[in-house]
Amino acid sequence: MVPLSDLASAIGLSTVLVFAAGVLFWLVLPHHRADTKPLPDEAAALRVLGAQDLRPGVYRFPYQGRPDDREFLEKIARGPVGLLTVTRPGHRDAGRAVGLSLAHGAAVATLVAFAAGGALPPGASFAAVFRLAGTAAVLAHAGALAPESIWWGRPWPSTLRGLGDALVSGLLTGATFAWLWPVR
Repeated sequence: MVPLSDLASAIGLSTVLVFAAGVLFWLVLPHHRADTKPLPDEAAALRVLGAQDLRPGVYRFPYQGRPDDREFLEKIARGPVGLLTVTRPGHRDAGRAVGLSLAHGAAVATLVAFAAGGALPPGASFAAVFRLAGTAAVLAHAGALAPESIWWGRPWPSTLRGLGDALVSGLLTGATFAWLWPVR
């Protein structure tokens, strides 16, 4: 068993590396540019949506108010069908997003440290640490992506790109833990 305190450097470095990879994925590489599309008539859509006085949240359309709502089935057949995520107006708070991204990365790394530290002894082989830490990290980064497509209609190509990002992030975490794993 390896105490969490002995894994602090692996937690810190993997947090920074995963954050840096996220910056690369989202701000430098082009693969996520196809994740969203513009509305065909954005000006008209913004006028209609603006008149709704929408608060931040996720809205489903059409909405099924009751399980026996027969009109809902007709609306589904006619379309359009979708989810609308509404955020606060104004510029996005980049500082908050950076802070939350770092907190997420640190939480994943800490949970990986907790699992690996409880399962592996000091001096465990690079391969053993990499396998356990990398697997746990990939699962943590990727776990919620497929249900987004299965249940909420997120396009599969977008989900697959996210799964690729999660794989890289998990492998970075696994390699960091394996490299910095305490020797006896």
